[in-house]
Amino acid sequence: MPRPAVNVAARAARSAGNIILRYMNRIEGLAVVEKQRMDFASEVDRLAEAEIVKELRRAYPTHAIVGEESGQTGKGPLVWVIDPLDGTHNYLRGIPHFSVSIALLDKGEPVYGVVFDPLRDELFTASKGDGAYLNDRRIRVGRRDSLNGALLGTGYPYRVRNHLESQLGMTQALLREAEDIRRMGSAALDLAYVAAGRLDGYFEPGLQPWDMAAGALLVREAGGVYNDFAGREGLPESGNIIAGNHKVAAAMTEVITANATPRLLGTE
Repeated sequence: MPRPAVNVAARAARSAGNIILRYMNRIEGLAVVEKQRMDFASEVDRLAEAEIVKELRRAYPTHAIVGEESGQTGKGPLVWVIDPLDGTHNYLRGIPHFSVSIALLDKGEPVYGVVFDPLRDELFTASKGDGAYLNDRRIRVGRRDSLNGALLGTGYPYRVRNHLESQLGMTQALLREAEDIRRMGSAALDLAYVAAGRLDGYFEPGLQPWDMAAGALLVREAGGVYNDFAGREGLPESGNIIAGNHKVAAAMTEVITANATPRLLGTE
């Protein structure tokens, strides 16, 4: 049975998803701003986030909220992190791969998470200790026991490209063993795909908590693990995440550590 907090987050995600779908045929007329170099937000991002905040505030008025678009309101150990439209670049170009991501952190650890794909009506949910689900069906990470034949996902950060050479080295090294690597444009949804066994693993540098918290919890509750590029477990403060089942994540970490700069490893 889903916990009340997951039900609230799911309701908020679906409400945001309705807004996202409503504007899909009016993309050309949307107001779009460039927050940073190659980092865009549309009025749909802001409207969807406002709808999520309204739902969360109604249910949990004392919780802090951190939204990608609106920043932080409130303080305390319980913090909701929100990405109202993860995959804005895809959305603005009409590419059908984006999601809504909502997670509750308790002292920095994700304890409830929802990732919603409004186009496919796929709702991924997780509660700490209760497992991970897709539309109320239990999901598990894949069973692959090595990188041999693995299908991996990644992302290349829009805002900062100063790790690009190192990341390309990781990609090249991983492709010597893996079947292939996908770059689909929504970290939250890609992590949900790892939890569902659609991808065997995922890695990306420079994510924000709202990008990865819900997806990381899904992976863990689906029987997998997540860690930073140096193998340290937990939601990485650096934003440099590796996720997969235990064996694939360990194999990815070994390859990535060997090709990462000291800065990416957090050793300088």
